[in-house]
Amino acid sequence: MTETTLILGPGALGRLLAAYLAYSDQQCTVALVGRQASSRPICLVTPEGETLSRLVPRITAEEAPRQPALMHLTTKAYAAEQALTELAEHIDPATPLVLWQNGFRVQEPLTRRWQGPVLCATTTEGAYTQGEAGAVHAGRGHTFIGHLDGAYPDLADSIAKMLGKAGLFAESCTDIRQRLWHKLAVNAAINPLVARYRIRNGQLRDRPFRLIVTGIIDELSLVMEAESIAPPEQGWAAMVWKVIEGTANNRASMLQDVLAGRPTERDAILGPLREAARRHDIVAPRLDALWDNSP
Repeated sequence: MTETTLILGPGALGRLLAAYLAYSDQQCTVALVGRQASSRPICLVTPEGETLSRLVPRITAEEAPRQPALMHLTTKAYAAEQALTELAEHIDPATPLVLWQNGFRVQEPLTRRWQGPVLCATTTEGAYTQGEAGAVHAGRGHTFIGHLDGAYPDLADSIAKMLGKAGLFAESCTDIRQRLWHKLAVNAAINPLVARYRIRNGQLRDRPFRLIVTGIIDELSLVMEAESIAPPEQGWAAMVWKVIEGTANNRASMLQDVLAGRPTERDAILGPLREAARRHDIVAPRLDALWDNSP
Protein backbone atom coordinates (compact mmCIF):
# COMPACT_ATOMS: atom_id res chain seq x y z
CA MET A 1 0.00 0.00 0.00
CA THR A 2 1.37 3.42 -0.97
CA GLU A 3 1.97 5.72 1.97
CA THR A 4 0.90 9.35 1.82
CA THR A 5 2.86 12.34 3.08
CA LEU A 6 0.63 15.33 3.72
CA ILE A 7 1.92 18.90 3.48
CA LEU A 8 -0.47 21.27 5.22
CA GLY A 9 0.05 24.75 3.81
CA PRO A 10 0.47 25.27 0.04
CA GLY A 11 2.70 28.36 0.33
CA ALA A 12 6.31 28.70 -0.80
CA LEU A 13 7.77 26.20 1.64
CA GLY A 14 4.92 23.73 1.16
CA ARG A 15 5.32 23.85 -2.62
CA LEU A 16 9.08 23.45 -2.33
CA LEU A 17 8.75 20.33 -0.18
CA ALA A 18 6.00 18.92 -2.39
CA ALA A 19 7.95 19.43 -5.60
CA TYR A 20 11.16 17.84 -4.36
CA LEU A 21 9.48 14.93 -2.60
CA ALA A 22 7.24 14.20 -5.58
CA TYR A 23 10.13 14.53 -8.04
CA SER A 24 12.32 12.08 -6.18
CA ASP A 25 11.93 8.35 -6.69
CA GLN A 26 10.54 7.43 -3.28
CA GLN A 27 7.77 5.06 -2.27
CA CYS A 28 5.33 7.67 -1.08
CA THR A 29 2.52 9.82 -2.41
CA VAL A 30 2.61 13.54 -1.67
CA ALA A 31 -0.49 15.70 -1.26
CA LEU A 32 -0.77 19.42 -0.49
CA VAL A 33 -3.61 20.34 1.85
CA GLY A 34 -5.18 23.78 1.56
CA ARG A 35 -8.50 25.54 1.45
CA GLN A 36 -9.03 24.85 -2.25
CA ALA A 37 -8.46 21.68 -4.24
CA SER A 38 -6.59 21.89 -7.53
CA SER A 39 -5.27 19.56 -10.21
CA ARG A 40 -2.63 21.96 -11.54
CA PRO A 41 0.96 20.62 -11.38
CA ILE A 42 3.49 22.24 -9.09
CA CYS A 43 6.24 23.98 -11.07
CA LEU A 44 9.40 24.71 -9.11
CA VAL A 45 12.40 26.59 -10.49
CA THR A 46 15.58 25.36 -8.81
CA PRO A 47 18.52 27.62 -7.91
CA GLU A 48 20.31 26.14 -10.91
CA GLY A 49 17.50 27.21 -13.25
CA GLU A 50 15.97 23.78 -13.79
CA THR A 51 12.17 23.52 -13.75
CA LEU A 52 10.64 20.63 -11.82
CA SER A 53 7.04 20.04 -12.83
CA ARG A 54 5.08 17.36 -11.02
CA LEU A 55 1.41 16.68 -10.52
CA VAL A 56 0.97 16.97 -6.77
CA PRO A 57 -2.65 16.61 -5.65
CA ARG A 58 -3.94 19.69 -3.86
CA ILE A 59 -6.74 18.61 -1.59
CA THR A 60 -8.90 20.01 1.18
CA ALA A 61 -8.84 18.78 4.77
CA GLU A 62 -12.04 16.81 4.15
CA GLU A 63 -10.30 14.88 1.37
CA ALA A 64 -7.23 13.94 3.41
CA PRO A 65 -6.51 10.23 3.97
CA ARG A 66 -7.37 9.07 7.46
CA GLN A 67 -3.97 7.53 8.14
CA PRO A 68 -1.15 9.38 6.39
CA ALA A 69 2.38 8.25 7.08
CA LEU A 70 3.57 11.74 7.95
CA MET A 71 2.41 15.34 7.98
CA HIS A 72 4.45 18.50 7.44
CA LEU A 73 2.83 21.69 8.80
CA THR A 74 4.17 24.56 6.68
CA THR A 75 1.64 27.32 7.34
CA LYS A 76 2.61 30.66 8.82
CA ALA A 77 3.04 30.65 12.60
CA TYR A 78 -0.11 32.70 13.20
CA ALA A 79 -2.21 30.23 11.17
CA ALA A 80 -0.67 26.99 12.40
CA GLU A 81 -2.95 26.12 15.32
CA GLN A 82 -6.18 26.77 13.41
CA ALA A 83 -5.02 24.86 10.35
CA LEU A 84 -4.01 21.87 12.43
CA THR A 85 -7.29 21.95 14.35
CA GLU A 86 -9.26 21.79 11.11
CA LEU A 87 -7.22 18.91 9.71
CA ALA A 88 -7.20 17.00 13.01
CA GLU A 89 -10.88 16.22 12.56
CA HIS A 90 -10.05 14.12 9.50
CA ILE A 91 -6.79 12.29 10.22
CA ASP A 92 -5.41 9.87 12.78
CA PRO A 93 -4.20 11.90 15.79
CA ALA A 94 -1.21 9.57 16.11
CA THR A 95 0.20 10.77 12.75
CA PRO A 96 3.80 12.02 13.10
CA LEU A 97 3.93 15.79 12.67
CA VAL A 98 6.76 18.09 11.58
CA LEU A 99 6.49 21.81 12.40
CA TRP A 100 8.20 24.21 9.98
CA GLN A 101 7.14 27.57 11.45
CA ASN A 102 9.35 30.59 11.80
CA GLY A 103 9.85 32.07 15.24
CA PHE A 104 9.28 30.28 18.51
CA ARG A 105 5.60 30.74 19.34
CA VAL A 106 3.78 27.57 18.30
CA GLN A 107 6.39 24.85 18.72
CA GLU A 108 5.93 24.35 22.46
CA PRO A 109 2.10 24.32 22.59
CA LEU A 110 1.67 22.17 19.49
CA THR A 111 4.25 19.66 20.73
CA ARG A 112 2.28 19.30 23.97
CA ARG A 113 -1.10 19.21 22.27
CA TRP A 114 -0.61 16.76 19.40
CA GLN A 115 -1.06 13.12 20.35
CA GLY A 116 1.49 11.67 17.93
CA PRO A 117 5.21 12.37 17.68
CA VAL A 118 6.02 16.03 16.99
CA LEU A 119 9.30 17.15 15.50
CA CYS A 120 10.42 20.68 14.72
CA ALA A 121 12.31 21.72 11.62
CA THR A 122 14.40 24.80 11.08
CA THR A 123 15.64 25.58 7.60
CA THR A 124 17.56 28.18 5.66
CA GLU A 125 16.12 27.08 2.33
CA GLY A 126 14.93 30.17 0.45
CA ALA A 127 11.78 30.06 -1.65
CA TYR A 128 8.92 32.25 -2.82
CA THR A 129 5.68 31.56 -4.63
CA GLN A 130 5.16 32.27 -8.31
CA GLY A 131 1.60 32.35 -9.57
CA GLU A 132 -1.08 29.98 -8.36
CA ALA A 133 0.96 26.79 -8.48
CA GLY A 134 4.59 27.79 -8.90
CA ALA A 135 7.55 28.47 -6.66
CA VAL A 136 11.13 29.61 -7.01
CA HIS A 137 13.81 27.92 -4.94
CA ALA A 138 15.90 31.04 -4.57
CA GLY A 139 18.71 29.69 -2.42
CA ARG A 140 19.83 26.33 -1.11
CA GLY A 141 20.14 25.96 2.63
CA HIS A 142 20.35 23.48 5.47
CA THR A 143 17.53 21.88 7.45
CA PHE A 144 17.69 20.45 10.96
CA ILE A 145 14.95 18.23 12.39
CA GLY A 146 14.43 17.08 15.96
CA HIS A 147 12.17 16.92 18.99
CA LEU A 148 12.26 19.77 21.51
CA ASP A 149 13.40 17.34 24.21
CA GLY A 150 15.48 15.09 21.98
CA ALA A 151 12.88 12.32 21.67
CA TYR A 152 12.15 10.22 18.53
CA PRO A 153 15.71 10.29 17.14
CA ASP A 154 15.02 7.43 14.71
CA LEU A 155 11.98 9.21 13.27
CA ALA A 156 13.95 12.45 12.92
CA ASP A 157 16.74 10.59 11.17
CA SER A 158 14.39 8.84 8.72
CA ILE A 159 12.67 12.12 7.78
CA ALA A 160 16.02 13.86 7.30
CA LYS A 161 17.15 11.03 5.03
CA MET A 162 13.92 11.26 3.04
CA LEU A 163 14.50 14.97 2.46
CA GLY A 164 18.13 14.29 1.59
CA LYS A 165 17.15 11.76 -1.04
CA ALA A 166 14.78 14.34 -2.47
CA GLY A 167 17.62 16.82 -2.91
CA LEU A 168 17.28 18.94 0.21
CA PHE A 169 20.23 18.95 2.60
CA ALA A 170 18.82 17.85 5.98
CA GLU A 171 20.01 16.17 9.14
CA SER A 172 18.51 15.12 12.44
CA CYS A 173 19.65 16.65 15.70
CA THR A 174 18.99 16.46 19.42
CA ASP A 175 19.41 20.20 20.05
CA ILE A 176 16.60 21.57 17.90
CA ARG A 177 15.52 23.99 20.63
CA GLN A 178 18.86 25.77 20.41
CA ARG A 179 18.77 25.70 16.63
CA LEU A 180 15.31 27.28 16.65
CA TRP A 181 16.74 30.16 18.66
CA HIS A 182 19.55 30.42 16.11
CA LYS A 183 17.01 30.64 13.29
CA LEU A 184 15.09 33.19 15.33
CA ALA A 185 18.18 35.39 15.36
CA VAL A 186 18.61 35.03 11.59
CA ASN A 187 14.96 35.86 10.94
CA ALA A 188 15.04 38.87 13.23
CA ALA A 189 18.10 40.28 11.48
CA ILE A 190 16.66 39.81 7.99
CA ASN A 191 12.88 39.66 7.77
CA PRO A 192 11.71 42.94 9.36
CA LEU A 193 14.20 45.05 7.40
CA VAL A 194 13.55 43.53 3.99
CA ALA A 195 9.81 43.68 4.61
CA ARG A 196 9.91 47.34 5.63
CA TYR A 197 12.09 48.48 2.72
CA ARG A 198 10.81 45.91 0.21
CA ILE A 199 14.23 44.67 -0.81
CA ARG A 200 15.75 41.27 -1.47
CA ASN A 201 17.93 39.65 1.15
CA GLY A 202 21.18 40.37 -0.66
CA GLN A 203 20.60 44.11 -0.53
CA LEU A 204 21.20 44.00 3.22
CA ARG A 205 24.90 43.78 2.35
CA ASP A 206 24.80 47.34 1.03
CA ARG A 207 24.64 50.74 2.70
CA PRO A 208 22.82 51.78 4.81
CA PHE A 209 21.41 48.37 5.69
CA ARG A 210 24.71 46.68 6.52
CA LEU A 211 25.30 48.90 9.54
CA ILE A 212 21.72 48.36 10.74
CA VAL A 213 22.10 44.58 10.53
CA THR A 214 25.37 44.77 12.45
CA GLY A 215 23.68 46.69 15.26
CA ILE A 216 20.82 44.19 15.41
CA ILE A 217 23.28 41.30 15.65
CA ASP A 218 24.96 43.01 18.61
CA GLU A 219 21.65 43.13 20.50
CA LEU A 220 20.75 39.58 19.53
CA SER A 221 24.07 38.37 20.93
CA LEU A 222 23.27 39.90 24.32
CA VAL A 223 19.81 38.33 24.42
CA MET A 224 21.09 34.91 23.44
CA GLU A 225 23.83 35.00 26.04
CA ALA A 226 21.31 35.90 28.74
CA GLU A 227 19.07 33.02 27.61
CA SER A 228 22.06 30.62 27.77
CA ILE A 229 21.81 29.91 24.04
CA ALA A 230 25.26 28.89 22.85
CA PRO A 231 26.41 30.79 19.77
CA PRO A 232 27.05 28.94 16.50
CA GLU A 233 30.61 27.78 16.02
CA GLN A 234 31.33 30.57 13.53
CA GLY A 235 29.70 33.26 15.69
CA TRP A 236 26.42 35.17 15.34
CA ALA A 237 27.56 37.65 12.72
CA ALA A 238 29.06 35.01 10.44
CA MET A 239 25.90 32.91 10.69
CA VAL A 240 23.61 35.79 9.73
CA TRP A 241 25.77 37.02 6.85
CA LYS A 242 26.16 33.48 5.52
CA VAL A 243 22.37 33.15 5.27
CA ILE A 244 22.08 36.56 3.64
CA GLU A 245 24.71 35.56 1.09
CA GLY A 246 23.12 32.19 0.41
CA THR A 247 19.64 33.67 -0.07
CA ALA A 248 20.71 36.92 -1.74
CA ASN A 249 18.09 36.66 -4.50
CA ASN A 250 15.29 35.58 -2.19
CA ARG A 251 12.30 37.58 -1.05
CA ALA A 252 12.09 36.77 2.66
CA SER A 253 8.85 35.34 4.00
CA MET A 254 7.81 38.54 5.74
CA LEU A 255 8.30 40.52 2.53
CA GLN A 256 6.23 37.97 0.63
CA ASP A 257 3.45 38.47 3.17
CA VAL A 258 3.59 42.25 2.82
CA LEU A 259 3.50 42.10 -0.97
CA ALA A 260 0.55 39.71 -0.84
CA GLY A 261 -1.36 41.81 1.70
CA ARG A 262 -1.22 39.05 4.34
CA PRO A 263 -0.49 39.35 8.07
CA THR A 264 3.19 38.94 8.91
CA GLU A 265 4.97 36.79 11.49
CA ARG A 266 6.25 39.82 13.38
CA ASP A 267 5.04 38.48 16.72
CA ALA A 268 6.46 34.97 16.25
CA ILE A 269 9.88 36.33 15.21
CA LEU A 270 10.39 39.47 17.29
CA GLY A 271 8.07 38.72 20.22
CA PRO A 272 10.16 36.01 21.95
CA LEU A 273 13.35 38.06 21.59
CA ARG A 274 11.86 41.24 23.06
CA GLU A 275 10.28 39.27 25.89
CA ALA A 276 13.64 37.67 26.66
CA ALA A 277 15.30 41.09 26.64
CA ARG A 278 12.77 42.37 29.17
CA ARG A 279 13.21 39.30 31.38
CA HIS A 280 16.93 39.99 31.60
CA ASP A 281 16.70 43.81 31.78
CA ILE A 282 18.50 44.20 28.46
CA VAL A 283 17.99 47.46 26.62
CA ALA A 284 17.35 46.57 22.99
CA PRO A 285 16.39 49.73 21.08
CA ARG A 286 17.07 48.21 17.66
CA LEU A 287 14.80 45.24 18.31
CA ASP A 288 12.17 47.64 19.64
CA ALA A 289 12.51 49.78 16.52
CA LEU A 290 12.09 46.72 14.31
CA TRP A 291 8.89 45.91 16.19
CA ASP A 292 7.56 49.46 15.94
CA ASN A 293 8.32 49.77 12.24
CA SER A 294 7.56 46.25 11.02
CA PRO A 295 4.50 45.75 8.83
